[in-house]
Amino acid sequence: MKMELTVVNWVVAAAGFLLFWASNGSAAPLECHFNSRGLCEFEGKQYTLGETWMDNACMQCTCLHPVGVGCCETVHRPVDFPAWCEMRVEPVTCKVFLVQTADPRLPCTPGETDQDPRHGSLQLQLDGGIRTETNNSLTYS
Repeated sequence: MKMELTVVNWVVAAAGFLLFWASNGSAAPLECHFNSRGLCEFEGKQYTLGETWMDNACMQCTCLHPVGVGCCETVHRPVDFPAWCEMRVEPVTCKVFLVQTADPRLPCTPGETDQDPRHGSLQLQLDGGIRTETNNSLTYS
């Protein structure tokens, strides 16, 4: 009975730590998950109570044996970027990049322009001249 109470206290403390760690003030809150059937094993390595590891989805997991595994996101996901951009996560480093949806090889730099590059060309009448924007290049005539 005493051993079970100690394990329960440790699990409650670990869960509290995981929630505190995940709510570190980022714009988008990080999420934590608990799996009561989770095994303290990753890529063939066994983990013991309290040990942590990073999985392939950039989740930091903690062994809570014998009651399961707790995992929290480590990637801070941006929440305010243009609709023509998308977020990509580099699997090994867990770095976040914003790229253009139309061409993911190109970076998305919010604030530089609100022009969606998929729109091609936009002509505006300005003071008797024509201003033409074509994929981030300007010409006046």
